Amino acid sequence: MRAWFLSISAEHRSTAADAYRLLQTVLRAAVTDGLIAKTPATVKGAGTIRAAERPTASIAEVTAAAATVPERWQVAILLAAWCQLRRGEVLGLQRQHIDLLHGTVTIEHALTTEGIGAPKTDAGRRTLSIPPTCYRRWRGTWSASRARRSTPGSSSSLNGTPPTPRALDYIWCTARKKIGRQDLHLHDLRHSGLTWAAATGATTAELMHRGGHASPTTALRYQHATADRDKALAEALASLAEAPVRLRREAATN
Repeated sequence: MRAWFLSISAEHRSTAADAYRLLQTVLRAAVTDGLIAKTPATVKGAGTIRAAERPTASIAEVTAAAATVPERWQVAILLAAWCQLRRGEVLGLQRQHIDLLHGTVTIEHALTTEGIGAPKTDAGRRTLSIPPTCYRRWRGTWSASRARRSTPGSSSSLNGTPPTPRALDYIWCTARKKIGRQDLHLHDLRHSGLTWAAATGATTAELMHRGGHASPTTALRYQHATADRDKALAEALASLAEAPVRLRREAATN
């Protein structure tokens, strides 16, 4: 069993882990049915795989990337980062999902390989506040077009033509090259936004809502950002402690 697993995982670690988990399930069922005494699938850690940490974009990089694309596509990039939307959620948006009065976006559709449909989980249905600094940049564009209701899939398109995943991917690939971040995938905008949210001190529940996660497991990945935030808080506390000393020195000098 160990030799078989190692022969595959040497070049295809993810495939080996998937195959091992399937075989492990089959063998456990065989034990339950009394066909074998015990399972030989006991290779420690064989069924688990830890994905490499995805790169994170800075706020300045996302802003620069959005500025390089045509106006009709800027909304897609900004929503992916600042509202942490998945690609399918961005492509599934309709104009009526943007509340111009309250500055919110509602996710109730997503584009999949089968077409426009509801999010996979109830957690995927959510209404999010758009950060004001982001919202003000393109509010005028949406205001001018809000009267023209669209069909599912028209998303951020202002001319009524539904954007496609290939078109959005092309736009993003062009943008990331212009800012020198070829390592950033489109999904990394969502990852970056959730990392920024965690850095503000967002709770696990808040991150789950923001990202549309049904389980806290995924949201917990972004809590590592709170370590940087904690350091910033410690420095702020230190400045409070130093303030009286600084005032005494200034008083003595005067």
